[in-house]
Amino acid sequence: MKRSKIRTLLFAGVAVLALSGGFAGWNYFTPPSHAAEGHGDSHGHEEGEEKHDEGKEEQHGHGHEDEHGHGGGEAEGEHAEGIIALNAEQIAAAGIKVAAVGPGKLAREVSVPGKIVAAADRMAQIVPKVGGTVTEAKKNLGDTVEKGEVLALIESREMAEAVADYLAAKRAEELARTTFNREKGLWDKKITAEQDYLTAKNGHQEAKIKLDLAKQKLQALGQDGEVSSNGNSRFHELRTPLPGRIIARELTLGEYVDTTHSAFTVADLSVVWVETAIAPGDLPFVKEGQMANVTGSGGKTEGKLIFVSPAIDPETRAAKAIIELENTDGKWRPGEFATAAIATSAQDTDLIVPKDALQTIDGKTVLFVRNDKGFEKRDVMTGREDSRHIEIISGVTFGEPVAVSSTFTLKAELGKSEAEHEH
Repeated sequence: MKRSKIRTLLFAGVAVLALSGGFAGWNYFTPPSHAAEGHGDSHGHEEGEEKHDEGKEEQHGHGHEDEHGHGGGEAEGEHAEGIIALNAEQIAAAGIKVAAVGPGKLAREVSVPGKIVAAADRMAQIVPKVGGTVTEAKKNLGDTVEKGEVLALIESREMAEAVADYLAAKRAEELARTTFNREKGLWDKKITAEQDYLTAKNGHQEAKIKLDLAKQKLQALGQDGEVSSNGNSRFHELRTPLPGRIIARELTLGEYVDTTHSAFTVADLSVVWVETAIAPGDLPFVKEGQMANVTGSGGKTEGKLIFVSPAIDPETRAAKAIIELENTDGKWRPGEFATAAIATSAQDTDLIVPKDALQTIDGKTVLFVRNDKGFEKRDVMTGREDSRHIEIISGVTFGEPVAVSSTFTLKAELGKSEAEHEH
């Protein structure tokens, strides 16, 4: 009984072993199609990933190259930005002047408003010396005249009487001189009496005195030339005592004029004055002989302070001052307003440039530095200033050449080139 159970258990174990061995053998000898396919899929995925990675690397490489290429373009653009390409001929044609940045003096200035007026010592109010009727006006408003030139003719009874008195005195002197010469000859020969000689001598002297008085009267009436009895003696010639331009005319043809009103005003405007007033607080610093920078509609120019009043005007509470300006080109006109900056002292400064050299671009102060291509825009920092110059703190160095005139032209050219670059 026990043996049959043992035998049954042995057969069952052998069967189990046979079944498990057959399954393993089948699994071992079956073609590995699914395993190969699985491995192929895995390899294909890896190749795809590699290709994808290569594509990413290639794309990244191209992107990096494009980025650098674009970045290089920006670098090149940045290098070109702010450059105005101009050759020497174009610079000269534009009137651009170049000067080196260097040391200079900045003035301490007293700035005051003023008014342009004709220089008092170069202006004449021409008033007739006799009353009469205007028969001819030879000059008009605005005409340029020379010293001694006739402006108008005035027919005057007073002049006619003065000429008649002169001519009568002249004839009387001639007659008295003839009588004196005859009596003197007779007296020398002891032919005539001494009393007759002395009477003739006294008569001649009196005639000379009357002639001199008549001549002086004519001169006082403006008659300096030869006087004749041809009928023109009744005319008074109104002449200008200085060269210049007629800036006022107060007579008309046929009008009666007298000796109390001006007929013409002539001014030499090659030199003009700026009348201004100095506040009491500034008077200790302002002296005659100092230079002043004057700005107005006539532009900018330099003048000289020729007068400072020693008294304070009770109405303005300031001292009158006069600045003299050269005006040969006639750009300063009497009556216009101006501003004067009187330089009272000066201070040494390391780097200065004229104010005309500076421009403002995008809210920044710039200079245009000369280089081999033309000019380069350079941002600068400024410091102290006066009416003509300004201190440069940073942005340029000693000796660098910069444009000091017509810089607005460079600003316009820069704006044009930047606009074209954006398009």
